[in-house]
Amino acid sequence: MPLRRFQVSRRLLTSLNAGSVLIALAAIATVPVSAQTAAPGAKPAAAAAKKNAPPRTSDGRPDLQGTWNFATITPFERPNELAGKQVLTDEELAKAETAAAERLIDRPPRAGDTGSYNRFWVDQTASAFGTRQTSQIVDPPDGKLPAFTPAGEKKQAALTEARKRSAGPEDRSPGDRCILGFNAGPPIIPGPYNNLVQLFQTAGQVVLLNEMNHNARIVPIDGRPHGKIPQWSGDSRGRWEGDTLVIETINFRDEGVGVLNQRLQGIDRNLRLVERFTRVDADTLLYEFTVDDPTVWTRPWSVSTPMRRTGDRIFEFACHEGNYAMPHILSGSRADEKAAEDAKARTKSSR
Repeated sequence: MPLRRFQVSRRLLTSLNAGSVLIALAAIATVPVSAQTAAPGAKPAAAAAKKNAPPRTSDGRPDLQGTWNFATITPFERPNELAGKQVLTDEELAKAETAAAERLIDRPPRAGDTGSYNRFWVDQTASAFGTRQTSQIVDPPDGKLPAFTPAGEKKQAALTEARKRSAGPEDRSPGDRCILGFNAGPPIIPGPYNNLVQLFQTAGQVVLLNEMNHNARIVPIDGRPHGKIPQWSGDSRGRWEGDTLVIETINFRDEGVGVLNQRLQGIDRNLRLVERFTRVDADTLLYEFTVDDPTVWTRPWSVSTPMRRTGDRIFEFACHEGNYAMPHILSGSRADEKAAEDAKARTKSSR
């Protein structure tokens, strides 16, 4: 990931109070959305369910509006040491969060390493999802990305070669080029910083404003058909299925999507993405998505991410301001090429 020290959201600069930087993901409530009324003489648990019932808009739909934080230490794929385990034990959870807290301490870079961001510049959290799930991926059951198809393998190899070559900006990912944010989506995937999304809602549209790259995705939910022009973030259309907002996105470009994980950058125009947003309670928004791209993966795969309501504000994120990464990447590649040519010339002259 190229260094972008000066593009981090100004949200982190509004206060030097560590409490505003550290983000703790509280445990997820398990009260079902349907438990919204309490009968006379109801038990305290039923009264609590009524109190925690998600709010609704004037047209009776669940109110998804607000700013939501999806920062977490829960890994995208399940670690090999947790193979076969879908949920962390108390001991494993404590171990993971202790290790994450240790990583929040600034230390000098390793010998020969120029270093990167210090801890001030990232969304610092030492908390896993309240669900205790061992990976963000919930399907396949092993918590791993499925195998690539032959075409997917070929595209991954081409992307890897392009990153090594770096002949121009086009060889870098959309995230490197500031076209898309690497966790803004779609799909939305937790990253090292800028893990906020703000939702706005009307009867005919939903807007998702991501902190990363300050991207606003306007999603019609009035039944209109998809467009036909490929776009960087695809073409999204929404609908309600009970109390869940379902957003289906197609017509992506072949250049991939804005994600940090390099194995996901091979997504192409055949991608069909289905996202689901469910207001679990007043402070929890469950975000789930399924990726189906038959030319890249041998089967669809799904992710579940609980988001927590936050009072943090979203400020402008101007990716290109102070972004010296791209010229440094390209000039560094040219310097490597020249060094290789000079070494080759010296070897030839010494014969």
